[in-house]
Amino acid sequence: MSASVLFDTPGPKARRSILVVNVIGALVIVGLLWWIIAGLAAKGQMEPSRWDDFIQADTWTDYLLPGLANTLKAAALAIVGSIVFGLIFGIGRLSTNPLINVVCSVIVEFFRAVPVLLMIVFFNIFIARTLEVSSNSAMWAVVAALVFYNGSVVAELIRSGVHNLPKGQREAGIAIGLTRGQSLRLVEIPQALVAMLPALIGQFVVILKDSALGYIISFNELLFYGRTYSSPNGNVLQALIVVAAVFIIINFTLSKLATIVSRRLSSRGVGKTKAGAAAVVGGPAGLEAVEPGGATRPDKEE
Repeated sequence: MSASVLFDTPGPKARRSILVVNVIGALVIVGLLWWIIAGLAAKGQMEPSRWDDFIQADTWTDYLLPGLANTLKAAALAIVGSIVFGLIFGIGRLSTNPLINVVCSVIVEFFRAVPVLLMIVFFNIFIARTLEVSSNSAMWAVVAALVFYNGSVVAELIRSGVHNLPKGQREAGIAIGLTRGQSLRLVEIPQALVAMLPALIGQFVVILKDSALGYIISFNELLFYGRTYSSPNGNVLQALIVVAAVFIIINFTLSKLATIVSRRLSSRGVGKTKAGAAAVVGGPAGLEAVEPGGATRPDKEE
């Protein structure tokens, strides 16, 4: 059973109005696309000879696919690093120790405020000159910048996710003998991560898109290879369209995955917990059930 929370269910007149607006919007978008394609065709940009290169196998095997592999590699490393960074500093921001909380908060807010492009340029110079790393220095600069920025976003997601949990979760953990830190690690953060999974997947899309900023420091990713290949052939616009199509396909897939995960998470547990039922929480000695009156009993296997 679905329920409307923020808005009432639209009536027949409202549905007709929404349909009219959607149709008008679709016609405007189609007209805009037609105007762009007609303008490109008038300037000779839609001639088949300008697109032939991108239906050849050599173009993909020698340029586009290696660039895509580097893009996915950098994005994968940045995703793993962002999760680790976010967990460490997210827990730090939730710490009751004032020193740890302040230090983690300053670090998170600092990296959230610095533009990703600025960090990419900084880390490229820092790694090449200070650490004297010449092999894949551009890739590591991109990964480092993406980790610090997106890891700070993940840390803030974790902090807000834990704060949005019902207070009963922490109280139930403490009731069965968990400390504040154990309740945070074993009860609250796992639940917050599950609730934030759609938002995390959306942040992974941002990481994948931002990896294209490595073009500025000549990182051999998809956009760099596309520009490198097309510049001598005079079909840069066509290369950019092909590269954009590849990014759109990958990001659309991730976005649909986030939608599916969000729907499944929202449908879990709906209508399955009755009023007055025992709440189950995890503790060091296993699962225990907290009765409505506050007493605890071991959970029996059926």
